[in-house]
Amino acid sequence: MEWIIRPVQPGDNKDLATIVRTALTEFGANKPGTVFYDETTDHLFELFQTAGSFYLVAEENGKVLGGAGIYPTEGLPEGWCELVKMYLKKEARGKGLGQELIRRSLERAKMAGYHTVYLETMPELRKAVTVYEQFGFTYLSEPMGMSGHFGCDVWMKKTL
Repeated sequence: MEWIIRPVQPGDNKDLATIVRTALTEFGANKPGTVFYDETTDHLFELFQTAGSFYLVAEENGKVLGGAGIYPTEGLPEGWCELVKMYLKKEARGKGLGQELIRRSLERAKMAGYHTVYLETMPELRKAVTVYEQFGFTYLSEPMGMSGHFGCDVWMKKTL
């Protein structure tokens, strides 16, 4: 695979919003309290202009395949960030691209001075949960921070 992984650009917004919502629909996770209904899903370039955040986009042959980001979610403890909006097109899954995006996100989070990465997900996204476990994420008993994603009921963290 010849993937290009690069920072998000303004022209990526529409493709990324479609990828996020299509994936959530595919897994039956297009429910209230998730990024499916999150206004920021349509404006990822703008969202990731926030200090302490970044979003990586994967593309192949000029086509956006998905992405993943790190965000300093409000209410998280000092030195924590959140792995957010980690979604891929169906045809891009199962090829190691998701792992590469997570690996690069964790590396960049550490370089940015974060020591712990938090994430929220759902049981419907079982394959993603398995990948997070492989990266050493462990389960939490309750949500942290103020993401507003009350539809997520799996919470995990990883110390960098």
